[in-house]
Amino acid sequence: EVYFKNLSKQKQKEVMEKNGNNHKLRVCVATCNRADYSKLAPIMFGIKAEPQFFELDVVVLGSHLIDDYGNTYRMIEQDDFDIHTRLHTIVRGEDEAAMVESVGLALVKLPDVLNRLKPDIMIVHGDRFDALALATSAALMNIRILHIEGGEVSGTIDDSIRHAITKLAHYHVCCTRSAEQHLIAMCEDHDRILLAGCPSYDKLLSAKNKDYMSIIRMWLGEDVKTRDYIVALQHPVTTDIKHSIKMFELTLDALISFNKRTLVLFPNVDAGDKEMVRVMRKKGIEHHPNFRAVKHVPFDQFIQLVAHAGCMIGNSSCGVREVGAFGTPVINLGTRQTGRETGENVLHVRDADTQDKILHALQLQFGKQYPCSKIYGDGNAVPRILKFLKSIDLKEPLQKKFCFPPVKDNISQDIDHILETQSALAVDLGGTNLRVAIVSMKGEIVKKYTQLNPKTYEDRLELILKMCIEAASEAVNVNCRILGVGISTGGRVNPREGIVLHSTKLIQEWSAVDLRTPISDALHLPVWVDNDGNCAALAERKFGHGKGIENFVTLITGTGIGGGIVHQHELIHGSSFCAAELGHIVVSLDGPECLCGSQGCIEAYASGIALQREAKKLHDEDLLLVEGMSMKEEEVVSAAHLIQAAKLGNTKADSILRTAGTALGLGVVNILHTMNPSLVILSGVLASHYVNAVKDVINRQALSSVKTVDVVVSNLADPALLGAASLVLDYTTRRIY
Repeated sequence: EVYFKNLSKQKQKEVMEKNGNNHKLRVCVATCNRADYSKLAPIMFGIKAEPQFFELDVVVLGSHLIDDYGNTYRMIEQDDFDIHTRLHTIVRGEDEAAMVESVGLALVKLPDVLNRLKPDIMIVHGDRFDALALATSAALMNIRILHIEGGEVSGTIDDSIRHAITKLAHYHVCCTRSAEQHLIAMCEDHDRILLAGCPSYDKLLSAKNKDYMSIIRMWLGEDVKTRDYIVALQHPVTTDIKHSIKMFELTLDALISFNKRTLVLFPNVDAGDKEMVRVMRKKGIEHHPNFRAVKHVPFDQFIQLVAHAGCMIGNSSCGVREVGAFGTPVINLGTRQTGRETGENVLHVRDADTQDKILHALQLQFGKQYPCSKIYGDGNAVPRILKFLKSIDLKEPLQKKFCFPPVKDNISQDIDHILETQSALAVDLGGTNLRVAIVSMKGEIVKKYTQLNPKTYEDRLELILKMCIEAASEAVNVNCRILGVGISTGGRVNPREGIVLHSTKLIQEWSAVDLRTPISDALHLPVWVDNDGNCAALAERKFGHGKGIENFVTLITGTGIGGGIVHQHELIHGSSFCAAELGHIVVSLDGPECLCGSQGCIEAYASGIALQREAKKLHDEDLLLVEGMSMKEEEVVSAAHLIQAAKLGNTKADSILRTAGTALGLGVVNILHTMNPSLVILSGVLASHYVNAVKDVINRQALSSVKTVDVVVSNLADPALLGAASLVLDYTTRRIY
């Protein structure tokens, strides 16, 4: 909304002058079914709200006008839109021929409508056969076409129809960066491609209905609780109707066995849909006490139903697209959505050939809660689309131009033709400071915020949320698109659940803390959490010395000693998320006591805390300060004083540092003999002081077969933040079952 309100009035004036001062853009929106209306309605509301720029004509056809599918044109009337034309275009039938005849009937009827309306531009959505008839008619009648959701990849005949409409369309609004790249690869003019996000997300991300329980009870019964019911929506696969019918039977059998209250929606108008309805009736679904079978649910109410469901199952694009905005678990059956970008809430059952397999998937997914996903939109699609429409110059030649290879790199642009940088919000929870940064895909820290880390859990979480919200708002101003939040924290972390299991003593009240849920709920972004040592290794893998290295180890030398292990390009977490606690490798049986309660750990010798402890001992005995050093009375003794003393010739300080370096070197030798990495990266403020000592110990103590290992000092200025960003920027969301 802010983005839209701040549009340049001068640019609007220029476009009006180009198209004629008094000429409003006449936009025809044609909707064919309940699904495409949920995407088109937000755009229609936006167009209707600006009568000084647009004239809106609404054409309704397809399954909207069929009683068997709920006469869904009524919801368009309820939204207070004037329907200019109703076209009955569906030919009844149960095979592929009926779909072809429906396209033909629409092609016969549409020319008369378009001749009467004479729109400047027609908005067509998606990949249905009805939409192909609309695009064909408009293209042959020299009417500009704006195609919504082109460039995506799914399955069945829908892919072919979608790409065919792309070739007919003059302008494209896509939802994801991958879809945008597909359009560019298909030789579409990148100046006519808008990466806006899905229009339905404008409504999804702002949907707040305190009375959602009344909606749930209305559709599923009075005794149903949130997260304790299932929404099922399955359509026939037109390229393999027989198999999709069998899969639907298995799905219903699994749902009956699972014994949870289930809302089943009727399938789309496609070849095979009648047979699916017969399967429902054969199994008595409409009269089964656990099932509610309905032809249509209004979109506003459908949003609330899926947002609070225990699971959604089927093969609808809604499951892999819109439902991710709520983190509701989804089971995607078969191949109908193969290739779609999905959030981690989606479990794919590609070959759903047995009831047991579907039942097992239900047992895995039901009742879980995943991070909210914004893969398909950030809630600002409609303002971008309206601005895009206003920028269209009707005096430009109608003939399309194709941009044949080679394709430019990095030509993603929003409506102002400015590159929006894919970025992450990175959070670093240290013992002293709490830092949040906007980090670009290239590892550039665009903006950084620093505050003292509060001592209590409540204050700390409140500050994290406040800083993240502030950074997310600022991201718009610096032209960054935030993909998610990555958090680096001390202690033992379960990265799968986003929970800090146990904390170090440096961060108080920080055990058994769920970080993912509150931050994801507040920002509507996916959230990843990991140990700070693991994050440092990820930073090296993406931005530092570890880039392209198959096996390497990172050691952080700071207040404590930590690290991360990358083996065969993957980070090792261990069976209880305790892998790479490298600071607690024991190098002496009777060494100094460590904060972990053991003795002789590397951390007890070589950490900043250990060096500070030894510096205080020397200072208490008046053995620390040498010529050239001075300390104020109130100044706290630190590891830095010990290092300074050693450099100025203090032999005792130098001996302590050599012992610390030897301890660290022995730990590294143990790592070499255990993991056999090809590279060891020393990171942190003490790394440069230890690197030579570590190399010396390796030469003296290591087996000859591992002495060739490279030991280097990290060149990354901020590995904790960069590693937290890597959690987001490198995360793969697709899961296969």
